[in-house]
Amino acid sequence: MRLADFNAPELNSQAGRAARAALERIAMGRQVQCTVGGGRSSRVVSYDRVIATCRIGGRRIGDLLREAGVEEGGR
Repeated sequence: MRLADFNAPELNSQAGRAARAALERIAMGRQVQCTVGGGRSSRVVSYDRVIATCRIGGRRIGDLLREAGVEEGGR
């Protein structure tokens, strides 16, 4: 799955590994609600992954990642 509201760095980079660790800290053990779509385009699939907006406690995960200081910068 790709987050519609956060341009995550590639996992093979140091920033990508840090983003993954932050996401695990933010989401692990918590209820997450995802809605397909909601990105900057009308696409629902990108790079063979579903695009979704995901929330924890009503807050978008992309916003939570930015608040945690996670660097954006994918492809």
